Amino acid sequence: MRKMTEYNKLNPKSVSVVVPVYNEKENLPAFIGRTMEVLDGLGCPVELILVDDGSRDGSPAIISEAAKQHPGRITGIFFNRNYGQHTAVIAGLSESRGEIVVTLDADLQNPPEEIPKLVAKADEGYDVVGTVRVGRQDSPFRKLFSWLINQVTAKTTGVRMKDYGCMLRAYSRPVVDAILQCPERSTFIPVLANTFADKTAEIEVAHAERPAGESKYNILKLINLQFDLLTSMTTFPLRLLSFIGAIISLIGIGFGLFLLIMRLLAGPDWAAQGVFTLFAILFFFVGAQFIAMGLIGEYVGRIYQEARGRPRYFVRERVGASSLPDIKINSST
Repeated sequence: MRKMTEYNKLNPKSVSVVVPVYNEKENLPAFIGRTMEVLDGLGCPVELILVDDGSRDGSPAIISEAAKQHPGRITGIFFNRNYGQHTAVIAGLSESRGEIVVTLDADLQNPPEEIPKLVAKADEGYDVVGTVRVGRQDSPFRKLFSWLINQVTAKTTGVRMKDYGCMLRAYSRPVVDAILQCPERSTFIPVLANTFADKTAEIEVAHAERPAGESKYNILKLINLQFDLLTSMTTFPLRLLSFIGAIISLIGIGFGLFLLIMRLLAGPDWAAQGVFTLFAILFFFVGAQFIAMGLIGEYVGRIYQEARGRPRYFVRERVGASSLPDIKINSST
């Protein structure tokens, strides 16, 4: 890894760091201290934007105090309730003013010391800089689920990246402005950013164990994330459902012909007069119908949410004000 002084020579631009925060009281003081030390070494105008996503553990007080201690450099945004990680990131992007915007989590699993590597790569002209976690400190289950998300994302979007699940990423100002012009409530930011990017890159970054607290993504939230990804970015599941339905119909027709032939050849007693076979077929088709209705319901529900036109989030309070000039093209909430 190159020394900080080498990055200082590469980056003349302003940098914003956007961090969603949810119940990270134990990690926040160390995170803020380490992040500000890294930003001080970049040698360019910087800002740190901490978006509190409805924390109930004292995180807002830590953010407010940090904003007072670093006037013009730290901004705190406080939601009235929990809206979710990606909504918090959108709010931070809307507040950001830097020419390069870096996102990462506050749990210190993505070390802030990796920020200069992303800034240097983005400064080479890349619109999106993704990261691949090396020596990942997660459970086998989390690794398996992450691999599944990466595979599904690559297949459905056609943009192949190795690690879509890592929040540590860098975006150019034009890509951030393009993201903010998209009004949809449910979105997967890394994929959305790639749709607007001309040049993308991935670099390897370190990954650490969480010093304190627990991950906010349990199995249910991971499944919900997968649904968000599929239904907010592509209609591929609906097309796949139609394809599967056609195959099931052909199987049903073929099996019906088989039953008719066997009944004529062997009589009605060859399979308990076909009662259990018919029940098996019935359960199969009923299950397939419920899956189809559930998937269609996901899309209908999202259409309903978008049609209401409600704001993505409600900001209860802002503390601190950035000293960076406002160079945003467009922004929306």
